[in-house]
Amino acid sequence: MSVRLKLTLSYAGVIVVTGVLLLAVVWVFLLRYVPDGVWVQWPQEPGRPSAPFVPNRSDLERAFAPRAAAMMAGLVVFGLVGGWILAGRMLAPLTRITEATRTAAGGSLSHRIELEGPGDEFRELADGFDDMLAKLEAQVAEQQRFAANASHELRTPLAITQTLLDVAGKDPDRDVEALVDRLRLINSRAIDLTEALLVLSRADQRSFAREPVDLSLVAEEAVETLLPLAEHRGVRIETSGDQASVSGSPALLLQVATNLIHNAIVHNLPEDGSVSVTVVATEKSVVLTVANTGEELPRELVATLTEPFQRGTQRIHGDQAGVGLGLAIVKSITRAHDGNLAVLARPGGGLRVSVELPRAA
Repeated sequence: MSVRLKLTLSYAGVIVVTGVLLLAVVWVFLLRYVPDGVWVQWPQEPGRPSAPFVPNRSDLERAFAPRAAAMMAGLVVFGLVGGWILAGRMLAPLTRITEATRTAAGGSLSHRIELEGPGDEFRELADGFDDMLAKLEAQVAEQQRFAANASHELRTPLAITQTLLDVAGKDPDRDVEALVDRLRLINSRAIDLTEALLVLSRADQRSFAREPVDLSLVAEEAVETLLPLAEHRGVRIETSGDQASVSGSPALLLQVATNLIHNAIVHNLPEDGSVSVTVVATEKSVVLTVANTGEELPRELVATLTEPFQRGTQRIHGDQAGVGLGLAIVKSITRAHDGNLAVLARPGGGLRVSVELPRAA
């Protein structure tokens, strides 16, 4: 049976049970007290009229039963018809939600229910479904952009490799050692990009084991690893922090700190640049903040830096060139650890990136 039919039968059943209870009340508190036989003592005097008719319980039952049966039949019809109409009105929002679900299943994620009316359970369900469709549409669009950008980024080194091989095939006197070095560099960039994509996919799937991790130690390890790069580029690194643990993956959290500090070093001033790394612990969270000096960036550009293959400045050339996934990986790992990522432009230039993670118990 459909839900509408079940509701109709339920409404009709309630009405019939109510009618039966009313009749039972009439019987219990009225008819049962009427005697079944009536004795009237009347003086037998000449010329006096006969005794008047006084109905007993049987007479009342014979008169009351057909009308009660007709009333019950009317209640059944009224309950079925009225219940069918009321059930249809009550389930009308579900029909719109079902149509929207089928539309979304067909691939159209831009459709919205936009259910009007009071804020009842159906309205909350429809609004929740609209919010889900909006988030799903945004995620699908983001994945499509990511796939297009990833294809473009992966195609570039492959195209360069193909070009170098074609040129080398036509020029037998070409320097083989220089060609091998160039191909090795291009292949290394392709491997870095592929590994970054794998890390991003792993973080999105949350396929990692959680354990207590001291975020201050993770930040110190990342600083020690990148200190030679900072010295080579003439960038000062200042560190300070509180010892505090979060629950997560040590490798992924180290990836977060490494990406942030690496970006802060590479995207910095040509001379006298600085990077500040701080870890602040509160009662409920731990905040890792990496701030650097650098070029002034417009607010509109800063808002897009966490998207894949977006860069705040022009592409960095050299051995430390990035693949454009640093902040995208940080965002994905932070989200997988139930944290928040904030990227703000500093007034004098540079960025301030904060990662807030729940503190471990």
